[in-house]
Amino acid sequence: MIRALSDDDRGLVARFARERWGSEVVVSRGRLHRMAELPGFVATGDGGRIAGLVTYLIEVDICELVSLDAVDEGRGVGTQLLELAVEAAQAAGCGQVQLITTNDNMRALRFYQRRGFRLAALHAGAIEQSRALKPEIPEVGSHGIPLRDELLLVRDIG
Repeated sequence: MIRALSDDDRGLVARFARERWGSEVVVSRGRLHRMAELPGFVATGDGGRIAGLVTYLIEVDICELVSLDAVDEGRGVGTQLLELAVEAAQAAGCGQVQLITTNDNMRALRFYQRRGFRLAALHAGAIEQSRALKPEIPEVGSHGIPLRDELLLVRDIG
């Protein structure tokens, strides 16, 4: 079952973020975001456990996808959550959905590009700024790749 996040979900989202992301805080483009304070959608599975979560932030006519996490990948939960966030952005009058990922996140690059996103910018060295806000960001990411850069992906929806 997938539904919009409610105020009653905030504690659940905070715990999920700590367990899956190591922190309730996400940093992108030099800004801190608290996942539990953002709008989004949650997919729940057996016993009410979170099977997936998407959070986003709408500013003027751009929607930033702040987080997307499907516990069991390859079952379509991430795609469904992503499309619900896109629909919410369209309903709010946004013309574009943007997101930031890191230079090591090959799975995310594949996932988003297959769903209509394109690479729009490289923010070389941006992870150092992010570490100033969130020191727990590791030096090395997936596949032993040093974490250094943010990649901006965009999808036009308007």
